Amino acid sequence: MQKSQQITAPGGLVRRASFRQRVIGGIVLLAVFILFGFLHLAAISKIDIDRWLTPCGFKQKYDLPCPTCGMTASALALVQGKVFEAFYIQPAAGILLSLLVIAAFLAFFTAVFGVYFSFLERVFSQLSTRRIIGILLVILAAGWAITLIREL
Repeated sequence: MQKSQQITAPGGLVRRASFRQRVIGGIVLLAVFILFGFLHLAAISKIDIDRWLTPCGFKQKYDLPCPTCGMTASALALVQGKVFEAFYIQPAAGILLSLLVIAAFLAFFTAVFGVYFSFLERVFSQLSTRRIIGILLVILAAGWAITLIREL
């Protein structure tokens, strides 16, 4: 095999995935498929999602949308292919679901083809759990701010 055809070049973009990385990739891929499958079934009215979601107590008490207000509607719009509408309804949901799609794409290559993207190690080694939660809270707060501005 020529050196240019090897995927395990040191310092390269990709390398061979270990068995553990392939299993984790498969679990991530399966979890995202189950989530989007559930959302698809809800979008085509095979599952009554309103049965589990009670009216929002925050909205009833304060007469303002809650931080996650519109997440379900945004997710349902996204699985129906209405991408711009999903981002308009709740920008935070659009961003988070887009990140899940990217994660599923990378997990697919890792699980099926055994290709592990080296930049993931650098990203995850620099991000602590506290930072990831902080980033998610900032995304959620920004989406809530946009929803509040539209409501007022």
